Amino acid sequence: MSTGAQKKWDAAARAYDFVGAFGEERRWRPHKTKLFSSMEGKILFLAVGTGLDIASFPPGQTITGIDISAKMLEKAAPRAAAYSGKMSLTQMDVHEMTFPDATFDQVYTSCTFCSVTDPVRGLTALVRVLKPGGQLRMFEHTGSRHFPFSAMLNVMNPIFRNLGPEINRNTVANVQAAGFKLQKVTNIFLDVVKTIEATAPIK
Repeated sequence: MSTGAQKKWDAAARAYDFVGAFGEERRWRPHKTKLFSSMEGKILFLAVGTGLDIASFPPGQTITGIDISAKMLEKAAPRAAAYSGKMSLTQMDVHEMTFPDATFDQVYTSCTFCSVTDPVRGLTALVRVLKPGGQLRMFEHTGSRHFPFSAMLNVMNPIFRNLGPEINRNTVANVQAAGFKLQKVTNIFLDVVKTIEATAPIK
């Protein structure tokens, strides 16, 4: 497990709800709720954080939430316990997941792959734990193809990297590089905030 990433997100856990819950979370919740509404089967929710997204989950699902940060999971625990379905939480690094191959029917992410240390490696790990043809559903912020936004994000990225996320990644390309079959990309705010839907290869 990456101790550097773990320490960074442990430190961020204290103020995470205050920073995210009042503005950003309320703004994006309708879009997340729509994406999460397709949950079915055995589900992995990657980087559950403090559990703010749990309020947007449909009821009655079977969900495993993982996060690299023990401090984040401490805050998520009451929300997971209150969820009207079956939800477990485990501290785990996406690069070193211990789940058997083909464990899950679906994987969901929410503003996650801006922060994964090695995004293609992390996505390739998701291919392994998904059943063949299993679904990847992502709500992510990414880099932009359009000037001047692309230039702004590139200039600001070193600052944001020190705080936690990177803001100029090409997550759509990374999904394809990991071997997923891209199904649909929906832009929500310009081409920066988007949902990505893909399937694991059928071997």
